[in-house]
Amino acid sequence: MQSEQAEQKRAYDMQFIDLAAQYRALQTDIDNRIKTVLTHGKYIRGPEVAEFETELQSFIGIKHAITCANGTDALQLLYMAYGIGAGDAVFCPDVTFIASISPAVMLGAVPVLCDIDPGTFNLCPDSLLRQIQAVLAEGKLKPKAVVAVDLFGNPADYEHISSICKDYNLILIEDAAQSFGSSLKGTKCGAFGDSAIASFFPAKPLGCYGDGGAIFTNDDSIAGVCRSLCVHGKGPGGKYDNIRIGVNSRLDTLQAAILLPKLKALSDYEMDARQRVAKRYDDAFQSRFDLQKIKSGAISAYAQYSLLAKDSETRNHIMRVLMDKGIPSMVYYNMPLHALPVFEGRNAYSETFEAANDYCARTFSLPMHSYLNEEEQAGIINTMLYAVSTMI
Repeated sequence: MQSEQAEQKRAYDMQFIDLAAQYRALQTDIDNRIKTVLTHGKYIRGPEVAEFETELQSFIGIKHAITCANGTDALQLLYMAYGIGAGDAVFCPDVTFIASISPAVMLGAVPVLCDIDPGTFNLCPDSLLRQIQAVLAEGKLKPKAVVAVDLFGNPADYEHISSICKDYNLILIEDAAQSFGSSLKGTKCGAFGDSAIASFFPAKPLGCYGDGGAIFTNDDSIAGVCRSLCVHGKGPGGKYDNIRIGVNSRLDTLQAAILLPKLKALSDYEMDARQRVAKRYDDAFQSRFDLQKIKSGAISAYAQYSLLAKDSETRNHIMRVLMDKGIPSMVYYNMPLHALPVFEGRNAYSETFEAANDYCARTFSLPMHSYLNEEEQAGIINTMLYAVSTMI
């Protein structure tokens, strides 16, 4: 009797991101690709890696795609290539994963956090401008770079951010870890700024079965330095001709083989499926929640479908109801960067991070992937609406 009641209570058994469903759809192609690698045995820098980099260049519309071990390494390699270090200020949105800024801090740079736009959840250009001017007024740091994050796949406001960077001679790095497949006015994410990075962590819109990342740039010099840094600072003579101090960061051949059919699926139909899933959510929730604003001309990959409840209490109640019904939900992110212990005492200048604090207090994310069918999504939506109706 108790097990029957528990079964009735947990009406669903969903995955937040259903990688198994994607594998079933692509199993033949993925298995064949893996078998080819196992046959030729070139597990490091095999032919699939070069093939994948070529496909990335074509998909993004960029001159150079340099694969590496993960998205964090990709950022570190770029920060190293641009010579970012002690005395430099690197500007970063207050709502993102710490990996957006931590590699710069490890190199000696100082993070300067900026508030987010309350609608898009991305870096607020007005806050960025205030923080740049505050750093200049203080006179202790050199404004060096901006890392703009396409949060949850939503392209940042590159028109305004790029203009600010040009005015103040700042390097602009696009953190496209969550936005592979997204675009803004016809330009793919990964093609904005001076250079960009991608992450192929399994849960990303384009994810491998382990870790993986890439750097995108049109700058021949930066591309050359990054390729050198990836292999212990190698020179023209190869890995034993070391001309700089580098790291060991590479995408292995098996991961490249897995990513090739996934990239084709993303391009052929998965991005369209993500748009349909997001629209069903939007239609159901736009009058009851604050949704992430996707600006005109932008297409989001919806790495996460995140929305804002009325307040923390409402958010927590909804998540409990979802959990009781077997529907997973997540909070990305429960703390803004400025509130993390590791950044305690950092100079916030005049910023109060009002939008970032409000976002973190109210945000939560629902299951989102290309293989979420209408019946499953109807269950999520109905449970959400029921949860809202039971709030006292």
